[in-house]
Amino acid sequence: MQARELATFGPVIPVIVIHRVEDAVPLAQALVDGGVRVLEVTLRTPVALKCMEAIARAVPDAIVGAGTVRSAADAKAAKDAGCQFAVSPGYLRSIGQACRDLDLPLLPGVATSSEVMQANADGCDFLKFFPATAAGGIPLLKAFAGPFSDVVFCPTGGITLDTAPQFLALPNVKVCGGSWLTPSDAMAAGDWARITRLAKEASALRGG
Repeated sequence: MQARELATFGPVIPVIVIHRVEDAVPLAQALVDGGVRVLEVTLRTPVALKCMEAIARAVPDAIVGAGTVRSAADAKAAKDAGCQFAVSPGYLRSIGQACRDLDLPLLPGVATSSEVMQANADGCDFLKFFPATAAGGIPLLKAFAGPFSDVVFCPTGGITLDTAPQFLALPNVKVCGGSWLTPSDAMAAGDWARITRLAKEASALRGG
């Protein structure tokens, strides 16, 4: 699978932080039941890798990836856990090379023209624009469209169900990332039905 293919499964990739291993599988199943198959589980908790492994093993319809990949070692650990892609908050050539060596599709984070050029020069044409709203939001994405007409973006950071359609309406945006699909209170309560409803709402948004 190429990284760009991740955008073909639906308009939103949830950005997920899991604190309990036992929540991983029911959470993933709730998202898949709502039509959201591409899941970015961030490496922000001590149990993240175990959660990725559990999802990869128990929820075959999920396409699980590791988020917050900041080193080659993170990429290797993600691959070993069964992840099908990696997402980094920024871009380093060492991460790009590690992911190529591992045959692990990478969605690298960028926020400036220079970062877009560097990632693109290393063969990446599908980039995570992060942090989207703080870094310039829709106006910056529109500005990127001129010099980088061959690059598509997944804006992530500060996007909500209400603002996502505005991002998805841009020709160089095919999918967006969002944490609103997995609210912490719903996860703490095990309210998987609510998460399925949120996933269905997200799946109904217009994708590029």
